[in-house]
Amino acid sequence: MHYLVTGGAGFIGSHYVTRLVSRKLQGQEITITVLDNLTYASDLGRIREFMKKGLIKFHKVDISDTEAVAPIFGRPDVVVNFAAETHVDNSIVNPNPFMTSNLFMSLLNLCMTSPATRFVQVSTDEVYGSLETLDADETFPLLPNSPYAASKASADLLVRSYVNTYGLDAVITRCCNNYGPHQHQEKFIPMTLAALSNGTEVRVYGDGQNIREWIHVSDHLEGIDLAIKHGEKGEIYNLGTSERKTNLEIVAALSAALGLQSPPVKFVEDRKGHDRRYALNSCKAIQELGFRPKVSLESGIDELARTWTC
Repeated sequence: MHYLVTGGAGFIGSHYVTRLVSRKLQGQEITITVLDNLTYASDLGRIREFMKKGLIKFHKVDISDTEAVAPIFGRPDVVVNFAAETHVDNSIVNPNPFMTSNLFMSLLNLCMTSPATRFVQVSTDEVYGSLETLDADETFPLLPNSPYAASKASADLLVRSYVNTYGLDAVITRCCNNYGPHQHQEKFIPMTLAALSNGTEVRVYGDGQNIREWIHVSDHLEGIDLAIKHGEKGEIYNLGTSERKTNLEIVAALSAALGLQSPPVKFVEDRKGHDRRYALNSCKAIQELGFRPKVSLESGIDELARTWTC
């Protein structure tokens, strides 16, 4: 099997590369090609040892640059597209990089030259927008409220169009908020852990009652692998846990895991277009893929707290 992983030096992508390398070391015949443009949220240190040992082939490249990607694309069996600008705050300040990075027609065109390739678009629950009470299943309308979410929804629709127009073998996964080791400190959980560890105030938007659904990165990757193996061409699969917490509840859980009491919280002006609640209905992935998250939010937070270093 030849895997091509885009965004493989990012948080989620590098965990997936590590997962593939582990299989390779266990004797599976796997070739791993990693593409990453090494923007600020990437960290080559996450995968450098694999490069040194010849376990992966790495290329610094922008996936929107067809001329640069074409010579190294080859004929992969699977393309997993993690490459994306992901921080909502940044998309509000400057949407342009999100529209450039998160739409990847050139990558899809290259997949069409390799008919045996399965393409996996890694998407997000944010495409469904803010939900007051409902849980979004895969048929729910796309109602993105931030430039980031709009760029991901646009990418999903682009993939869908290639499936229906050109017959591309693609599946889309939509996941809730990820957390785990080596996540960039602009994200809420590592940002909060850093503040608590340093004895500084935890900055929380608005009233802190915004609700997010959380999944450990390892469970997310298991869902992606199940979609690769068992997903039907053209289908979408929500990958969630039903573990939903307000931002204040996450702060309290992280504080407790660190053995702290009464964490210092500073409420700051809410961000523009801040979605109040995300919630996924993941029954389809459970029933059709056998998706079963294994890491509870409580145990995942406890493990992060035990191993946390600023």
